[in-house]
Amino acid sequence: MKIAIRYYTRTGNTETLAKTLEKVLGVKAETTDIKLEEDVDILFLGSSVYAAGVDDNVKQFIKNIDVKVGIVVNFSTAALLKSTKKQITKLLKLKQIPVSNNEFYCRGSFSLLHKGRPNQTDLDNITIWAKNIIANN
Repeated sequence: MKIAIRYYTRTGNTETLAKTLEKVLGVKAETTDIKLEEDVDILFLGSSVYAAGVDDNVKQFIKNIDVKVGIVVNFSTAALLKSTKKQITKLLKLKQIPVSNNEFYCRGSFSLLHKGRPNQTDLDNITIWAKNIIANN
């Protein structure tokens, strides 16, 4: 099974999750600046909510996907709003790339909000989540 991990972060919260996935899955986590160069069965795509939306960097990454992607699995952080899954799904639907209903989301620290997040419990949870995704695909 070919797996890729891509993420975008400004504060480091989503990067923390991506690096945990890297350790668990044995796949290098790369930023969305790195284009997918080959077909993948599963793309773990990490993003955050900025000003109530997904960053343009993530939008551009999705727009530039020109290889076959079996399914995208969303993971995200945010201080106020919930997950980026709805927005990511809308963008990927235009590319006819399916998105898993199974996603990971946790709070991310921003300014005075959610200090210390993602924390060890979040990292433990994303580890279990990722192992379940792989076991069921």
